Amino acid sequence: MWASFSHGFELKLSMRQAQSCSHPGPCDADVAALRLVPAIRRQLDKLAPDKVRAELRDHGAWDEAELADHEMNLSRILWIAACNIAEGE
Repeated sequence: MWASFSHGFELKLSMRQAQSCSHPGPCDADVAALRLVPAIRRQLDKLAPDKVRAELRDHGAWDEAELADHEMNLSRILWIAACNIAEGE
């Protein structure tokens, strides 16, 4: 399943992968584990930092200092993708 973003990129996750990172409670460890999956890592490696930052900025949940950390941004965008897929968006 695909999660599309307004800044011109997509991420592909299975429903099982998406659900593993979109449950009640903290999802940080699950997102970190999913980032280690080679197919996911390859997708994230291709994302331009400025596009990811712009997408996250549009969500309004992080300030500029937080958005300066690209590695955290990749985890954030993966979490958002997982939630969108799991919720059927």
